[in-house]
Amino acid sequence: MAVYTDVSDEELSAFASRYDLGAVLAAKGIAEGVENSNYLLHTEKGFYILTLYEKRVREEDLPFFIGLMQHLAAAGLTCPVPVRNREGEALGRLAGRPACIVTFLDGMGVRRPGVGHCASVGEALARLHLAGADFPMRRANALSVRGWRPLFEAAQARADTVAPGLAKATEEALARLEAEWPGDLPEGVIHADLFPDNVFFLGPRLSGLIDFYFACTDAFAYDLAVCLNAWCFEADGSYNLTKGQAMIAGYERVRPLSGGELEALPVLCRGAALRFMLTRLVDWLNVPPGALVRPKDPLEYYRKLRFHERAATASDYGRRT
Repeated sequence: MAVYTDVSDEELSAFASRYDLGAVLAAKGIAEGVENSNYLLHTEKGFYILTLYEKRVREEDLPFFIGLMQHLAAAGLTCPVPVRNREGEALGRLAGRPACIVTFLDGMGVRRPGVGHCASVGEALARLHLAGADFPMRRANALSVRGWRPLFEAAQARADTVAPGLAKATEEALARLEAEWPGDLPEGVIHADLFPDNVFFLGPRLSGLIDFYFACTDAFAYDLAVCLNAWCFEADGSYNLTKGQAMIAGYERVRPLSGGELEALPVLCRGAALRFMLTRLVDWLNVPPGALVRPKDPLEYYRKLRFHERAATASDYGRRT
């Protein structure tokens, strides 16, 4: 989440008047994240999140995202629910962008995840996978292995300005992943971006999942690999085996992993690290002028990639055999 598009008071009032939310009392930009423009919207009926879609979000994908949130909420997963206007539409346009209002979830992300947080995230991720099993729509993962080379090529010429030798190391890692990427794992709806700022807690209790705008149809175990990358490394770059063990065990309490998924986990973790390194690298090199956004360090995920290159089995991530 971020703020790329400024919305005038007049535009916002006209947009909100199509909904049964009462008058807009306040709207505050949310600076976290890098993909869409988000506002905390306070109306006479309560608090909501207003999202303007930009950058990598394709307008033709929005019915998938909106339908998925509605489906998951109906299945009992706590997530934002799109609000429909008086014409029954959940998607509109604001300031020249597609826009949607969703319900507000109580809670906040954790800055320093503990073992209990990781266990809860593993369980919630597995519940998401099961809840989406009968969702009828499909969406290809544009940021899976076939999408990484175009990202690399967009950043290759300037990669070494971020770190010496980064271009060559990335090319080698990418070529290896392209050769080894598994294609026959159990798949379905995945979140694909379940970072700590996309999971809310009230005290120790997980209270909801947000930001489904990378959700797609892909391997379930890849989604777990994304979470291991996002939740189980410490600030010094070391992998916390206890957190990884808790996350994997939490996941398997709800949905056991197959033998093929376990075997593929090191490759999937490498791929997840490279995916986020590449998107961060492109963003780092191409921050729009005037955007109220803090680009994230791509080298954090380069260091994680180096750890994964030394991992051989799922036990290196904490999975008990």
